Amino acid sequence: MKERIEEFLKRENKTYIQFAQEIGVQPSSISHILSGRNKPSLDFVIKMLSRYKYISPTWLLFGKGDMYNEQMPTLFDNEIQKEKEATNVDEPEELSSRKKALWDEENNIKESAGLIKKNIRKPARRIIIFYDDNTFDEYFSD
Repeated sequence: MKERIEEFLKRENKTYIQFAQEIGVQPSSISHILSGRNKPSLDFVIKMLSRYKYISPTWLLFGKGDMYNEQMPTLFDNEIQKEKEATNVDEPEELSSRKKALWDEENNIKESAGLIKKNIRKPARRIIIFYDDNTFDEYFSD
């Protein structure tokens, strides 16, 4: 599993420290896994699969199939972010309907985060939105 975690980090262009923050574990535990000192615990695997719902559990656990499920991330994914940066698009009308919806959702979240910051006068590090179907989205500040 160590090799698959390394592959995931490389493909997602993440450091082990970023990864640790995103799944809520100590960076040292990631370091120990990557060095081969420790094996990932069930709790670790659950945290990873909960945070990155688009990773195939079969791939992570057994190394079979593709890394990603057919359901890829729909918000803040690298492809959309890179396209926005590459085209330097300022207006959502120039984006496809899917990208426009993501653009609107991203801006709404940023607006909400700004309002929260103004009301509590503390910078927000993480925002979690819980949905009725028992799923959630988690957003981290820059």
